[in-house]
Amino acid sequence: MDGMQIALPILGIVAAGAVTFYAVSFNELREKSFRDLDESDSENEGFKSSMRSRERRARRKADKAKNSK
Repeated sequence: MDGMQIALPILGIVAAGAVTFYAVSFNELREKSFRDLDESDSENEGFKSSMRSRERRARRKADKAKNSK
């Protein structure tokens, strides 16, 4: 029996295991990030980003008014 006839199926099994491991790990990371996003949305109630943009606009407007004087 040739060595390649034994090594090739073993390499295939190892490769399938590695692909499965990475797929499951990626799925768990994705689920964790969605949970973290949901938790952060419930803490911030979803309005923090719009308030930051309003603050930036107000700051820019104040800086323009200050520089034009």
